[in-house]
Amino acid sequence: MKTPMRMREKIVLRVVAQACIPFILLFALYVQFHGDFGPGGGFQAGVICAAGFILYGLIFGLDKLKKVVSLRTIEILVAAGLLLYGAVGLVTMGMGSEFLDYKVLDHHDPMHGLHYGILFVELGVGITVTAAMLAIFYAFAGRERG
Repeated sequence: MKTPMRMREKIVLRVVAQACIPFILLFALYVQFHGDFGPGGGFQAGVICAAGFILYGLIFGLDKLKKVVSLRTIEILVAAGLLLYGAVGLVTMGMGSEFLDYKVLDHHDPMHGLHYGILFVELGVGITVTAAMLAIFYAFAGRERG
């Protein structure tokens, strides 16, 4: 029976992953910031972004991924995304409107306020989803066999 090759011995996979990961992350940014005009948004962008980091972890190892995105960073990102989402709602309430009524964010043009509100809320969702998916990956990838 053949011994399976370790990932560091699979040069083609490492080179292709190294070339593709920046484009995966760039596509996640596109989906994130195009989400208020078409299909996409925070959740989809967060999953795509996490998929890029997970691919990095699968190809180069969990230890290297943890050097790029530590567990502490993930905890901070989950909280920051949730706080950003909630802060937008609190700001709209502070401006005398209902929770997440984006139109009050710009007094001159309510449509601009709507755009800003959606942009920040979706950014909060994207950050939270990316961090949550990475936390799930860390939990499963870090398990011991047996």
